[in-house]
Formats: sequence, C-alpha cells, structure tokens
Amino acid sequence: MAPVVHLHQAVALIGRFPALAGVDLDVDAGEVVLLRGPNGAGKTTLLRACAGLVPVVSGTAEVLGCDLVADRSAVRRRVGMLGHATHLYDDLSVTENVDFWARAAGATKEDGRAALDRLGVASRLHDLPVRALSAGQRRRVSLAAVLARRPEVWLLDEPHAGLDAAGRDVVDGLMAEAASVGATVLFASHELDRAEAVARRTVVVAGGTVQRDDRGQDGRRPEEGSGG
Repeated sequence: MAPVVHLHQAVALIGRFPALAGVDLDVDAGEVVLLRGPNGAGKTTLLRACAGLVPVVSGTAEVLGCDLVADRSAVRRRVGMLGHATHLYDDLSVTENVDFWARAAGATKEDGRAALDRLGVASRLHDLPVRALSAGQRRRVSLAAVLARRPEVWLLDEPHAGLDAAGRDVVDGLMAEAASVGATVLFASHELDRAEAVARRTVVVAGGTVQRDDRGQDGRRPEEGSGG
C-alpha cells in the first residue's frame, strides 16, 4: 500500500531560502509522527507543504495520492491543519467559524457542534464573536474546526500551546483516536515528554532535511523490538 505522505528530495522555498532542502519522508495510514527539531529547522514548512499551503518547487511531494507539485490545492479538503495562528475570523461567532471550516471540507453543522463539545467549548460561548475569547478558548475553537473536518491527515503545529492540562489531555486523546480509525497524524512539538508519550514515531528535522527517523523496520520504535 502506498504511503499516505510521500516526500522525496522535496524542496520548498520561503522567498529564496530553502526551508525544505531535500526532505525524504514516508508516513503510512494510522501513524502518529512527532516532528522534532530546533526553531527554524523546517518543521512548520514541512507541515504546511503537506497541507498544500507552501509550494514544493522540486522533488516529489504526494499526500493521499495527490501530487502537490502539480496541484497543491487538490489535497486541502482532506487534511486538517492547525498552525500557530488560529485562522479564525474575529468578527464571526464561534459556531460560524467552525461551520465555515467544516463546510469547506464537506462536513456538516452537526459535525461542528460535536467537535465543539469534544473540545469542551461551553455552549455559552457558541454565539460570541471570536474576538471576545481568551487565547486558550480560541485554541480550543481552532482545534474544533480541525476535528469537524474529519481529516484523513492531521497536521498540527504545537497543538498543546495555549491549553491548560485538561485541554492538552483532550488533544492527546484526539490524536490517538484519529490514528485508531486510520487517519494519519503529523505534529510538531517542543513539549517532548508529553509528545513522545503520544507519538509512535519521532522524526528529527534540522536544516530543512530529515536528520533522523526512529521508525524500526517493523514500524515500531527501535526500543520496542523483540526481547524482554
């Protein structure tokens, strides 16, 4: 079976700078992959490239069978991207924002309400404009917008940022649940203790390339191989 994410010598430019400088990475359905690396390593660009938001100018870049070099917009309805920015409209209400992003992926209002409930967004907040929310509440709404899309690939950049302990636990549960039904999760995080407890594989990115990939030949971490 072909990998869900297939990058081979993928190069992406930010201006004239190669933010991705020849990335090789294959990720299968149902994997939860942690991207590690210092600031500026290329993690965010890798996630945005997989979402079709950054052009790959050379090499191979395929997500869910879509050729992102030829048409990077083709994959956008099938993935969910959470970035540092909320990508919410301040003047729209909580439900209007989630409904907008749900409809863009072919989901329903019911999907949006269920996602808000799952993220613990109180019903008293649903009709408030996003500009009236706290930073943590905005983050929960952004996550609800991703969940409502029912993405086949989750692309999360520091998903625990701005959340309290309960919210972080919800995020961990969502990633595990998504993988359990066959979705693929790639996420970048500096909260390594929490992130490594969730991820089944860690990929180290530095200088716009993959420096290390801990997936064993059987798909497990090397330390999980046979033996006592």
